[in-house]
Amino acid sequence: MIESAEDQVWKDTVAQDLWVLDKLILSRHLNYSCGPAGLDVPVPGWYCVRPCVNMLGLGLGAEKVWLDKETMHLPLGSFWCEWFEGRHLSVDYHRGLQRLCVEGAKPETTLSRWTIWKRTNDYIPRPPLIRPLMKRYEWVNLEFIGGRLIEVHLRRNEDFDGGIDEYIPVWTGESIIAPPGFQYRPDPDIHGRIGAFVR
Repeated sequence: MIESAEDQVWKDTVAQDLWVLDKLILSRHLNYSCGPAGLDVPVPGWYCVRPCVNMLGLGLGAEKVWLDKETMHLPLGSFWCEWFEGRHLSVDYHRGLQRLCVEGAKPETTLSRWTIWKRTNDYIPRPPLIRPLMKRYEWVNLEFIGGRLIEVHLRRNEDFDGGIDEYIPVWTGESIIAPPGFQYRPDPDIHGRIGAFVR
């Protein structure tokens, strides 16, 4: 089996910093309305339900779920968090300095099958909670929805290596013939992506 960047992160991260990879603990630190499966939600509404820890990434296991109160039926090892709307940005910081910001778009019917990622010129200030980690790790990738931090990765986004500005995922069963101005790049993952059109 080929070792992924996430495999190496788990090997290299010191134990006292692993909390940042647990999205429930991260959400609690950020004072979001959140809790583990089994804890009642404070008010009825739409919530994001997903695994507390997901080393495979890609939004696997994440769902938009209406919850009235009880959450005993949710999968073990999952948590609920208030639902956020807005732009989805992924930002790389190298030794604390922003090096890349990309924006993702996808249909409302999915939380994992992205349509396109594009490089942007947005500047996103470093959240105070994460600044100590930026002193200890060379690369830190942060994901935001509507300006709210939702995920931390102690690695960089490799999809935009080589000065790529646009990245269009290609899924199993889709044509690999690139649109004008793009080239096809094999880039398979476990979620059904086989590659991407890039330029």
